[in-house]
Amino acid sequence: MSILDLLFPRRCPFCGKPVGKKLLCDSCREMLQRKEPGVITLQGMRCVSPLFYEGNERRAILRYKFNRKMGALDCFGRLMAQSAAQEFSGEFDTVTWVPVSQKRLRERGYDQARLLAQSMCRNWQTEPESLLCKTVDTPAQSGLKRVEERRANVLGVYEVVQPVYGKRILLVDDIVTTGATLHECVRVLNEAGAAEVLCLTLARRR
Repeated sequence: MSILDLLFPRRCPFCGKPVGKKLLCDSCREMLQRKEPGVITLQGMRCVSPLFYEGNERRAILRYKFNRKMGALDCFGRLMAQSAAQEFSGEFDTVTWVPVSQKRLRERGYDQARLLAQSMCRNWQTEPESLLCKTVDTPAQSGLKRVEERRANVLGVYEVVQPVYGKRILLVDDIVTTGATLHECVRVLNEAGAAEVLCLTLARRR
């Protein structure tokens, strides 16, 4: 064990217990396995998530997304890779993510969905592709309550930045609630000729 391991031991991202070389503690792993969300069909899209957006899971995601707590990334990426392999094995050729706007990227300093996609892909010794860009900085979806408002907020704000014709794509985001953002990205990719777009998020609401 290194001195850094002694001074800054790895902790479970959900409960905070020291875990040594593990990514999360045994009790949290068992708890997550008991209530894994699995695949849902949302607005015609097939979407899988390893976590529900509630309790300790929600708090861990918010710490990552807004407080720059990157220690959970390896765990999040492993959970997402396992869900994708379990539910979508052999059904996609490439991985991409739902991008933030340039303004949001400058403010936050990182694109949370891109980091999730990269962490997940490291489990497969590959890299995600940058296929989309967000051309308009819009209000956060979390501040909009009605489904119609969320759909209108993201309509026409994403563009395809490289050829996707015939590709089978796994689209990654952090959280899915109504599915408005994913649906708009899927629409744009399909109109550009993608053969299939499957969705993977770290968490979803019940």
